[in-house]
Formats: sequence, structure tokens, C-alpha cells
Amino acid sequence: MELAILDWLIIFLFFVISLGIGIYVSKSSGQSANEFFLSGRSMPWWLLGLSMVATTFSTDTPNLVTDIVRTNGVSGNWVWWAFLITGLLTVFVYAKLWRKSNVNTDLEFYELRYGGKPASFLRKFRAIYLGIIFNVITMSAVTLAAIKIGGIMLGLEPWETVITAGLVTVTFSAIGGFKGVVYTDVILFFVAMGGAIGAAYYLVNLPEVGGMQALLTHENVVDKISILPNFGNREALITLLIIPLAVQWWSSWYPGAEPGGGGYIAQRMLAAKDENHAIGATFFFNIMHYALRPWPWILVALASLVVFPDLESIQAAFPKITADKLGHDLAYPAMLTKLPTGLLGLVLASLISAYMSTISTQLNWGSSYIVYDFYKRQINPEASQKRLVAVGRLSTVLLMVLSTLLALLLQNAMQLFNLLLVFGAGTGLIFILRWFWWRINAWSEIAAMVVSGLISLLLAIPSFGIKEALFGIEGVFPPWAEFPFVVFVTTSIWLLTTYFTPSESKEVLRSFYTKIQPGGPGWKKVIDDAQKDEIDLTKGEKGWTVPSGIVAMLLGCLLIYSIMFATGYFIYGDYQFAFPLFGIALVSAFFLVKTWKKIRVRIL
Repeated sequence: MELAILDWLIIFLFFVISLGIGIYVSKSSGQSANEFFLSGRSMPWWLLGLSMVATTFSTDTPNLVTDIVRTNGVSGNWVWWAFLITGLLTVFVYAKLWRKSNVNTDLEFYELRYGGKPASFLRKFRAIYLGIIFNVITMSAVTLAAIKIGGIMLGLEPWETVITAGLVTVTFSAIGGFKGVVYTDVILFFVAMGGAIGAAYYLVNLPEVGGMQALLTHENVVDKISILPNFGNREALITLLIIPLAVQWWSSWYPGAEPGGGGYIAQRMLAAKDENHAIGATFFFNIMHYALRPWPWILVALASLVVFPDLESIQAAFPKITADKLGHDLAYPAMLTKLPTGLLGLVLASLISAYMSTISTQLNWGSSYIVYDFYKRQINPEASQKRLVAVGRLSTVLLMVLSTLLALLLQNAMQLFNLLLVFGAGTGLIFILRWFWWRINAWSEIAAMVVSGLISLLLAIPSFGIKEALFGIEGVFPPWAEFPFVVFVTTSIWLLTTYFTPSESKEVLRSFYTKIQPGGPGWKKVIDDAQKDEIDLTKGEKGWTVPSGIVAMLLGCLLIYSIMFATGYFIYGDYQFAFPLFGIALVSAFFLVKTWKKIRVRIL
């Protein structure tokens, strides 16, 4: 397709602004590693919240949602909607704990919570495992989406897309650091939201779609619009709703939705002014992420079922797309080719902004692991601040190169989503409990990480035949049991490891409790033992707020789910559900405010 001059001007202006911000903040970001990775811990909640939203507004997300809707209907989105529970647990329980820890990265937590060589190994290994391997896989999924968008909308070869899109991103990420990423994210958020909403409105009203009413009653769409899965279909109910809500949210480590907080979400909490700003940022993010953003993508996905009802129709419309890149996720960029001049430029800029926001965050976050948790910890403990910044910038470039090379080998977004989901299955409960149960040690985490990864790889390699034997058509278990199976085995092994290995030393446990003061019955033994030595670990503690935090989490879930589903029913024109849900949202908001007053941190 050909872009008009106006479209190119919009895209060019966007690139100039992004690079300008990176150059503008480069001097202050280069002063120290703390500035380069955490912006001096001075960020306000609203800026960090917008940055979190923009970061998770990645190029592959609308493609993934489109794939889900076309395959499993709107209700298929429960596979990621369930992570709201994780997100709000982070908001009301873990955000203030992370900020109080005052670590530079969430991996530094390991040597705060654990001791000895196992803790040191865990920190260094996770720096490579998450900072490079997992991070590169995540970025490659985003880059894969960019390749598909570039191929369909601009006719670009994969290598042309990764060089064009990646060059600007890696440049402002390397010179601007965390501050450049966050400042740029604010612009990226508004451009991305404007593009997504504008595209949804125009595409639903295409002549071949016929508007909202015609869309919702179309034969290809009518069985896809339900927000809840068909309760008469047992397998769909289990896989799309029960497993995500009952098992997945607490058991699986997934980038951006880590149980107990972690990754680039933790990085932003650590960069906040104080605990309250950390809480405010994560709550704002969860509201925007779940209640506001999904519906424009869902509407485009539903409209695509009318215009491109199957893969054959997509292939026919875009014959240059190779078989290894053909998938339902292509339907989203395919629909965007029908946008008019001006709006097309805005939407392309929004997709570029989504790509840049996610990649820049992943680069800065992954680089922080390499610098703090590997290079400084293992190679050069006496490195100057300028040397740390230089290593950060170099690792930023290397991470970008590795992710683009991997992206050229991948096929679709859902493929990677499922891989990442299963790969971290069973580890999540540790990240939730390690703050509140003294008995968990470094070996618990090592066992969970090794077992989860090993089982996932054994199931993922077809030549082994293990997955087919266990979860195939004639397997021992039904296909939907694969994820719970990995969770059960991993959890069982790390619990046994916890009890059969020595606990952390009393010095490590007492030091951690004194600094964080997590409270709760899980630390009673440590507190009692300290009292026998005439040491009061609870000095200055103001009561255990976790029960109130859990109540706030439940009220927050009720609030956000009510808003999200009320919005959907308003769009569907189904007011008998929309208005009651909106009323539930108001009531839950009222009680949430009252609960928040009990748990917010009093800053002196």
C-alpha cells in the first residue's frame, strides 16, 4: 500500500520528537547508573503509571488479542484478563515493600532475602536468564509483530522492518536511559490510544462491515462476542476461565504480570518518589491496562472476521506474506490497510510508538540486570558510574541485535505467549510467599526455576513424544491439564526442597525483617527467636496491613472488571447488563477508597 505525504509527515514528526527527548535527557541520564536506570528515584505516580501502560501497549498485543478473538472469541481474553488479580495484589500488598527495599533491581532482592553462595548464584543466573534469554524472547515477539505490520502495510521485507524500527528505538534508549524511556512513554501512550480508538471506529463502520449492529449480528461474529465462555462447553470453560482464574494468575511468572511484582514493573516502583507513589503508579496502570484498552482491539478483531473470515482470505489479499508468517494475528494489520490518509499515518505512528515503548523499556530493564546483577556483581565490583553507564549502553545495543535475529525465525504471537506462560508455570507462588514466609530459601527458587524450565522444554520438543503421551488425543490426561500439571509438579518439588534444605541464617532473616517489616504469622518464629536474644524486630511496626490489602485487591478487581465489562455491554447496546455493572463499579470504588485509607503509608 502507498502512504500519502501527510501520513509520512506524521510518522516523521513522531520519530523526531522521540529522538529529541532522548537527546535532551541524555546528559542527566549519563551522570550515574542510578540516573540511567532509575532516574534518581524521583518519579511521580502518574508519570510512572502512564509509562507502565505505554510499555505494555506493545506492537504484538493487538495482534495477540486479534488472534485470541478470532480463535476463541472475546472470552478467550480471560487468559490475560486473569492477571488483573496478580496486578492488584502487587498494588495493595507488594508495591510498598518493593519501594522500601530500596534495591537497584528486583534481582538485588535475592541477596537481601537470602544469603551465601546460593543467593549469589541465583542473582547472577537470573540476571542472564531474565535479562538476556527471557528478555530477548519477549522482545522478539514484539519485533515479530512489527515485521508482520511492516510486511502487510508497507510491503517491507523482515530485515528492512527490524533495521528501520530498531535503529531509532535503540538510539534513544541507549542515550536517554530510563528517564528518556519514561518521558517518551507519555507521548507514546496518547498517540497509541488515539490510533487504536480511531482505527476501531473507522473499521467497524466500513461498508463491508456495516456498523456496530450489523457486526454483532453477522454470522461470523455472533458466536464470538460473549464475554464469558460457553458454560455448556466443558473444555472451553476450563481452559478459558477456570484455569486462568483458579491457577494461572498466582502460579505463572509472565513479563509485566509477575506475582508479587517484578521485572520492569518493579523497576518503575523502585524509581518512585516513595511507597505511596509506587502504589498509585501500579493501580493507575492496572485501571488503564484492563478497563480502558482492550475494547478498540477487540472491535477490530471482530470486524476482521467479516472482512477476512479465514487465513485463506488473508493470504489471497496479501500474497507476498510467506507461509511461515501466516496466522490469525495478521488480521489486525490487514484491517489497518483499509484506513484513510491521515488516520493511517496516525495509526502507523501509534503502532510504531507501541513498539518503541515496549522495546525501549525491555532494553533498559534487561540492561539494568546485566549492569548491576552481573557485571558489577561478578566482573567489576569497583566500576565507576561512567563505566556502568557505558556497559548499560553497550548491552542495550547487544540485546536489540539478539532479539531482532530471533524475531526473524518466529511465526506468531500466540506461539510465544503460550511458551512464556508454561515456561514460568509453578514459580509464581514463591514470588508471592517469599516476603511473608521465613522458611522459603534460595534453594526453593532454584528448584522451581530448574524444574519448571526442564518440564516445559521436555513438553515442547515434539521428538520426545512426552506431550503427546500425556496430553494427546489418547493421552493419560486431557489436553487442558498440561498447565496445571506443570504447576503441580513444580510446586511440589520446590516445597519439598524448602523443607529438606537448611533455612536461611538468622542474621539474614532478621536483617530482612528489620528493613522490610512484612509482618504476619509467617515470620512469628523469627520474631520469637529474636526476642529470646533480646532483639525486637517489630520496633516501629504499625500493624499488619496485608488482610486490608487483600480486601482492597478484591474490591479493585470488582471495580475494574465491572468497568471493563460495562464498557463492553454499552458497546454491544446491552444496557440491562451495562448499567448494573456500572453501579457495581461505583459501589466498589466507594469501599475501595475507605479501605485504602487504612493501608496507605504515612510519609513523614
